[in-house]
Amino acid sequence: MASQSTEVTKTDVDKQTVPRSPRKRPLTMVNVTEVGHHKMSGAVPADEDYKSSSSKEVPDQQEIDGRIVENKDGNFTETDACVSRSPALDPAAEYKMKYGRRGLALIFNHEWFNYRLRMPERRGTTADRFNLERSLTQLGFEVKHYFNCPAAEVHQHIQDAATSDHSDADCFLCVFLSHGENGQIYAHDCAIEVKDLTSPFKGDKCPSLAGKPKIFIFQACRGDQHDEPVLVTDATDSAGEPEVNRVEVDAAALYTLPAAADFIMCYSVAEGYYSHRETVNGSWYIQDLCEAIRMHGKELEFTELLTLVNRMVSLRSVEGCLIVGANGKKQVPCFASMLTKKLYLRPK
Repeated sequence: MASQSTEVTKTDVDKQTVPRSPRKRPLTMVNVTEVGHHKMSGAVPADEDYKSSSSKEVPDQQEIDGRIVENKDGNFTETDACVSRSPALDPAAEYKMKYGRRGLALIFNHEWFNYRLRMPERRGTTADRFNLERSLTQLGFEVKHYFNCPAAEVHQHIQDAATSDHSDADCFLCVFLSHGENGQIYAHDCAIEVKDLTSPFKGDKCPSLAGKPKIFIFQACRGDQHDEPVLVTDATDSAGEPEVNRVEVDAAALYTLPAAADFIMCYSVAEGYYSHRETVNGSWYIQDLCEAIRMHGKELEFTELLTLVNRMVSLRSVEGCLIVGANGKKQVPCFASMLTKKLYLRPK
């Protein structure tokens, strides 16, 4: 019987079950979240049913075992390690301030400087020291005062404080009354890097202060400009005897910001401007800071207190200054907070 040839058409082939190569899926660009040092880029299949062999379906965006996880919105997140979501944070959380004592407060007061530095005398700084000592004692701090210390002594006092046991203390506070410039504060004989004063109190070096507030206050100039008043103010005659309360400025500029949690850096003036000091009553900033502490220190949250001090100082204007063009000028303090909770200094 003669063999009969059969012509197979395209339609016949489609009806038969034959092996076929996987269908190429269309490609589309999607956004990618970059985590760590890696980034996923390029195109991925747009088919909604597509499941990557290296990932699994999860609700919302998550980071699991260093894998790429698809979100509901089609984005992909790449992670380097297993990272879980943080629990909901309480915005009203406060630092624990119920330890056995408030803590140590150091005051470094510099009035005179080595002649080689050519730094002017800081008349009125003694009034600042007494004001601070009285106000900080009122808040429960154990206050230690150091006067005109050379750099070596400043470093030693800082190291002694950093290596002390603060386990039963609420916090730590340190004040510098001096001149400053370029991230440095002046001791009696030379300048000191501010970071060298703050770093010994970081958590890895001072474990007993880990997670506790570290407050640093700087009464020093941060520039060479006067803040111009918005409204014209009257100026008084600057003539008088040596005991007349004149306004002076703290020299040079101070630029600092530590990279550590639970620090708050308080500056007498915003960067680039003069900080004013009265020769009898002391500096504007310390005067108003101490007044705010006496009036509201036991009830206001600390950053709110500092904001109040900003307003108090900003309402002042220079009068009786011997510097040409300084009369009528203004000043505004500032602070840089790395605090992670609210800070209250309520009575113990």
